[in-house]
Amino acid sequence: MTLRIAFLASEAPVARTARTTLIDRYGDTPAKDADVIVALGGDGFMLHTLHKAQDLPAPVYGMNRGTVGFLMNEYSENDLPARLTAAEEEVINPLAMRAMDQHGTLHQALAINEVSLLRAGPQAARLKITVDGRLRLAELVCDGALLA
Repeated sequence: MTLRIAFLASEAPVARTARTTLIDRYGDTPAKDADVIVALGGDGFMLHTLHKAQDLPAPVYGMNRGTVGFLMNEYSENDLPARLTAAEEEVINPLAMRAMDQHGTLHQALAINEVSLLRAGPQAARLKITVDGRLRLAELVCDGALLA
């Protein structure tokens, strides 16, 4: 069976060039129909792709075409289907964020790496932070908070 691969690339020229090269060699499938999604870029693009693809059944395989690439596999144009088939799957459990605003409206989102809360106006934010049902901070007056 031939793997249906979706190639996504960051805005970096080296990532765009890699995408074109890989599409010419292996074809391209829309992400919603793919067996695997290949993300070409750096760690930031990998996190963006994981977030964007979290409701799709296909796993995401990252190849480094960015600066750091700590989360990425080495880039190579050769034997990609074999490498995708041999890759070890890692299951990621996103952070489930629920935030209630000053009007009592509940906002929910999933985060792959971190949740950032920032004030929306000129006044400081007043935050209460609860993690896994446990109160961690009763009141924090600040410009924002980052939870990872």
